[in-house]
Amino acid sequence: MNAVAMTRERLEQALEHSPFAQMIGFSLTAFAPGRIEMEVLPRKELTQHHGFVHGAVVGFMIDSTCAWAAASVVGDVVTSEYKVNLLAPALGDKLICRGEVIKAGQRQVVTRADVFALRDGQEKIVATGLATIARV
Repeated sequence: MNAVAMTRERLEQALEHSPFAQMIGFSLTAFAPGRIEMEVLPRKELTQHHGFVHGAVVGFMIDSTCAWAAASVVGDVVTSEYKVNLLAPALGDKLICRGEVIKAGQRQVVTRADVFALRDGQEKIVATGLATIARV
């Protein structure tokens, strides 16, 4: 078990080596142990037929932000499960995901994250999720 918490630098390196995160354009914007903020700049390739950012992108944001928040506390992790509630269309100039550790146990970490769409200078919540993250 790797109990060494991930630093911001290590998380940024992991993002650089993640082709899927690179394709989505996922970037780390804030870091503190147990709390992570990441964002995506919407573009046409990430939308569905109504023009909203696809739910799969929103789910990826929640999954990844929860996993990185857990990693910032307990070290290397993988997602065991996650649940997403899509609350509103993901439309905006930027999608921001804020995640935090709720409880870190011996084998798993319970986390939560919210996704906000920034539009005309205002944030609107578009999704919320919970994840169980397993230590590697």
